[in-house]
Amino acid sequence: MTIAGRSGGRRWRFSVRPTPRAARALKSLQLPAFWLLGLIMLAGVMRLLEILRADLARFPVATTSAVLLFALYAVPFWLFIASMDFLEREPPLLMATAFAWGGAVATTAAIPGTQAAHDLIAKLISPAFAATWGSAIAGPTIEELLKALGVVMIVLVARKQINSVLDGMVYGALIGLGYQVVEDIVFAVNAVALRGQGDGIGPVVATFFLRGFLAGLWSHTLFTALAGAGIAWFVVRTDKPMWWRLGGLCLGLGLAWLTHFVWNSPLFADGLGSGAAGVLLGMLGKGLPALAMVLALLWVARHREAHYYVAQLARLHDPKIATPGELQIMGHGHLRADARRYGKARCGRAGERAVRGLQTAQARFAVELSRVDHIAPGDMLLVHCRDEVLAQRQRLADLGHPEAVVSPMRPAVPRVVVLGALFAVVLFLLIWQAIRTMNAA
Repeated sequence: MTIAGRSGGRRWRFSVRPTPRAARALKSLQLPAFWLLGLIMLAGVMRLLEILRADLARFPVATTSAVLLFALYAVPFWLFIASMDFLEREPPLLMATAFAWGGAVATTAAIPGTQAAHDLIAKLISPAFAATWGSAIAGPTIEELLKALGVVMIVLVARKQINSVLDGMVYGALIGLGYQVVEDIVFAVNAVALRGQGDGIGPVVATFFLRGFLAGLWSHTLFTALAGAGIAWFVVRTDKPMWWRLGGLCLGLGLAWLTHFVWNSPLFADGLGSGAAGVLLGMLGKGLPALAMVLALLWVARHREAHYYVAQLARLHDPKIATPGELQIMGHGHLRADARRYGKARCGRAGERAVRGLQTAQARFAVELSRVDHIAPGDMLLVHCRDEVLAQRQRLADLGHPEAVVSPMRPAVPRVVVLGALFAVVLFLLIWQAIRTMNAA
């Protein structure tokens, strides 16, 4: 198979068989960090199973209900986090490892660690101070450190998967999500025990609303995404001076600690004013700035990474790989989705699948191009990726839809804006209901 294109203004051509690069799973087994991660994960899982076994023995119905509710609760968060990096999808096994670190390792280590830090604050300052500010100081200090170590372990065992700030945010958010889910399950079962009325699900449902929707958007998922961004900045920005990289690392970790501290602090503990409206305003005052900051960082990181990968294909100047119209929409997730809908409108499900297949092949080719300094003869993976793009292009052309672009009749208001507004309304109603539930309790 002969491959031709342009790179840096020069044509490149070579001929090899389209065989993908061999898997490198065995190389991970040679890393000491891989075995260290395995041992730590095993210890964390065993400890978590002990906690759940004890809870199931006392409150089987409540514990089972809590696990099911918060497992379902984690699904939309997981899907959103997985879609953050829509051009370079992270390996599912590595994503699951990050989630498990947060759920099994960080939580089980934080339980005694946070209590010890809280006791130390009471001893060094005063019990009254610890009662008021202990969770705001001990929680962020111990928990954010443990969760950040999970991102560090991901870097040590899979360094090539961390090549942008966005990658660090993805793995950090997954670690935070795992921590958030398991912590909420523990709190739900503890609420049942504190109520002292047997194995009921009432406190579980109340905890689900209170911790799921009152704190869900600005909880551990958000905190550790900031820490992951700082760690990834330090790892990938090798073009910057060391002091600049350390500054980005400290900023990410510091913001993770600060947002966690503000949320745990007694500030606005009674809300702003009386009633549910005051509680809502107080909660939004503590949580919305952090949420807005993370979403802004996510927007910048996504667009910087997407434009970088688009440039990898653009430099080939090959419309068979990507047309000018496809390059314009490749870096925008909502436009890529619109292109798939347009393919479906014209050619049915087959058209949608063909557009998706071409987009996936283009993204993979762009990622592989970004990993080489120059296109060398004999690089079988690049040939394989290019052949896949051409095959998907032909599949789309056979359906009478040769270009994966958006409809010329696309509505003025993007679909993502409408869906975002509806989501915000539904979320507001859920938070309002959670506050009313808290007041009723």
